[in-house]
Amino acid sequence: MRTPLVAGNWKMNGSRDANRALLSALKGSLGDIQGVDVAVCPPAVYLAEIGKDLSGSAIALGAQDCSEQEKGAYTGELAGAMLAEVGCRYVIVGHSERRERQNESSAWVAAKFVAAQAAGLTPILCVGELKSDRESGRTESVVAEQLDAVLDAAGVEAFDRAVIAYEPVWAIGTGLTATPEQAQDVHAFIRNRVAGRDPRVAADLRILYGGSMKPDNAAGLLALDDIDGGLIGGASLDADAFTAIARAAGERVPA
Repeated sequence: MRTPLVAGNWKMNGSRDANRALLSALKGSLGDIQGVDVAVCPPAVYLAEIGKDLSGSAIALGAQDCSEQEKGAYTGELAGAMLAEVGCRYVIVGHSERRERQNESSAWVAAKFVAAQAAGLTPILCVGELKSDRESGRTESVVAEQLDAVLDAAGVEAFDRAVIAYEPVWAIGTGLTATPEQAQDVHAFIRNRVAGRDPRVAADLRILYGGSMKPDNAAGLLALDDIDGGLIGGASLDADAFTAIARAAGERVPA
């Protein structure tokens, strides 16, 4: 069975004092966690400091983005090798907020995915549709386009060293909620899409749910066959909530 992953995306939140308090609580509550991988993805300015704090713990470090370039005159960018050097194991690529606000195309995201793996990082590739896409019946075509861009650029075997996160963008911070059945349907579609290129890779691939997973809905979502953990936003800033989700993932028994 695939080992679940619960990754916290802190987005643009945190301070040195808040980070220390949150990490101290998480290391205390997750020190004996089994059956699940756990990671946190803080803002880039705190990565080196948090990398040292997490050294030797059960919690892995991830970044929220990386450049597709190795080095050079790219002001404000961070290369994958830089992230790896300060202790990152994971990096999020193609998050819906960056696709929208920074106009990241699927081709650009694919280049970041390739660069992240070249630096030894495990990409967490985000895919997902807008409300207008779902309402017009375009969920699968949008997700397929985002996914195929990376499959074509990196090859299907690259997904042996990657994670996918499905984000129903319309259900994040909007008050709308994706049902477990809606989430499972898209997760199954993603796995089947990868299986069309290599069934073995698809069977082993971890697909996370990134649509506002919380303690009160985590167990139900994680019980579904193709949901292998969560990319957690707001709840990752609350030690009790994040711990509850991680423990639910560790106790996951697929339906």
